[in-house]
Amino acid sequence: MANAVPRSFLQVAAKEEEAAPPLRVVQIEGLVILKIIKHCKEFSPALVTGQLLGLDVGSVLEVTNCFPFPVREEDEEIEAEGANYQLEMMRCLREVNVDNNTVGWYQSTLFGSFQTVELIETFMNYQENIKRCVCIIYDPSRSNQGVLALKALKLSDSFMELYRSNNFTGENLREKNLSWVDIFEEIPIKVSNSALISAFMTELEPDTPVTQCDYERLQLSTNPYLERSVEFLIECMDDLSMEQQKFQFYYRNLSRQQAQQQAWLQKRRADNMAHKAAGGEPLPEEDPSNPAFKPIPEPSRLDSFLITNQIANYCNQINGVAGQSFSRLYLMKALQEN
Repeated sequence: MANAVPRSFLQVAAKEEEAAPPLRVVQIEGLVILKIIKHCKEFSPALVTGQLLGLDVGSVLEVTNCFPFPVREEDEEIEAEGANYQLEMMRCLREVNVDNNTVGWYQSTLFGSFQTVELIETFMNYQENIKRCVCIIYDPSRSNQGVLALKALKLSDSFMELYRSNNFTGENLREKNLSWVDIFEEIPIKVSNSALISAFMTELEPDTPVTQCDYERLQLSTNPYLERSVEFLIECMDDLSMEQQKFQFYYRNLSRQQAQQQAWLQKRRADNMAHKAAGGEPLPEEDPSNPAFKPIPEPSRLDSFLITNQIANYCNQINGVAGQSFSRLYLMKALQEN
């Protein structure tokens, strides 16, 4: 029997990483959710971010701790201080035996407007060092309607592969079979608490089954939220119209160039026939120095994909809030009649 070939630690780790199951659930401690909500609501409507810490266990990404980032300004010195602050915080957590493994980050949003190029760039920067990371999005404005607007997102593998090549042309997207719905993947969130915290919450639970969150769900005033959502939706429609104008301009120039190429080829073929009749050699039918044969760069479809994704998000939010509002109005009408 042949002896087994010894393998290094890096080889074993690389093999286990390749065989890792796909991410199915993001398990978050209840205390972490409270920290995220507190940080985002304190600075609302300003947008804030923070670091997520935890463990990657099989198909479950456990988030056991977090800490906020200081509010940054567009200054290189302040950005350097923010990076030093992050490293110092993780060093302090390691000294007190708290999980200090980075598993992603969280950020607040306003009316669900988070699908931007900056979010994708941040994902790609994290992916350079962390193979599996998530972004927790919290919307304080949506939570005021009685709903915990918390979601975990990650970039799809097919989109990340295409983003690294930086080739978002129509032909390449058709080859990859990638559409605007394939950019982000939403991972289910599972809230986890220790047995001691669960027992403590049971002791704190009031005798009445009605909570403050139940009262918030019965609020009839949803006009401000709907108005702002419709305003953002109109802005996205204008942005999408501008993107479509770019593609219309591109296809117009492309058709004009193709017409010029056909006219040049017909002229060149007529000249070649005259050369042949005179006993000369035919000229080549392609001339790279001719401006008519210079390829026109196709605009990237990434912005239009993100805008379309954002429009779908706004429509889903408006549909959900409007449906709940109608249910409340019919409920109040029935109560008044009785």
